[in-house]
Amino acid sequence: MNLIIWHYQFRILLLGDSMVGKTSLLRRYMEHRFSPSPCPTVGVEFYSRVMELPPGIKVKLQLWDTAGQERFRCITRSFYRNAVGVFLVFDMTNRRSFENIFEWYNEVSNAQVVEKLIFLLIGHKSDLRSYNRVTTEEAEGLAISLGAHFIETSAMENRNVDLAFEMMASAIYDALRNKEISLEEGWEGVKVIHKKTAIKPQQKKQLPEEKCQC
Repeated sequence: MNLIIWHYQFRILLLGDSMVGKTSLLRRYMEHRFSPSPCPTVGVEFYSRVMELPPGIKVKLQLWDTAGQERFRCITRSFYRNAVGVFLVFDMTNRRSFENIFEWYNEVSNAQVVEKLIFLLIGHKSDLRSYNRVTTEEAEGLAISLGAHFIETSAMENRNVDLAFEMMASAIYDALRNKEISLEEGWEGVKVIHKKTAIKPQQKKQLPEEKCQC
């Protein structure tokens, strides 16, 4: 019996207003430490990490950290059509960043070339709960309206950071298995980067013993 194991590359964007913590979130995930960004991201920055999903599926995450400032939108928009997953990130202490999530969602949805795009709504800076301007109930309601899941994260306290990326990768892989996402020619959102076929060794047949003719 042949066992086929697929290995994939997923291209994922982080979208949201400037200074909501997208870069800090990525650096915590990549470097396992809190490293606040001293200034807003200019244009787009690229990160890459390999993770494993059961049963032994290797996935390379291509992570694109995008600038939230309006003057860089012409650059970030060029990445929309070739993404399979999008983190919609807002700052739990900044209500305006939450209200602008619809704009980010509509912008990337209108640019997509595939039937299904995986969204995960992230309420960042959950360590500053006493300064919250958005309730968990409001965020969960928005996520439902967008057909997405919601999770609160904190790069400073390393709260739910790895879980957020695991949720995204698992959701994309499940959509692939269920044929909700298909591999389109010329589309860079999902790539098959390796396919390994393990062949179950066959039992060696024993030849019948020959009778002595002497």
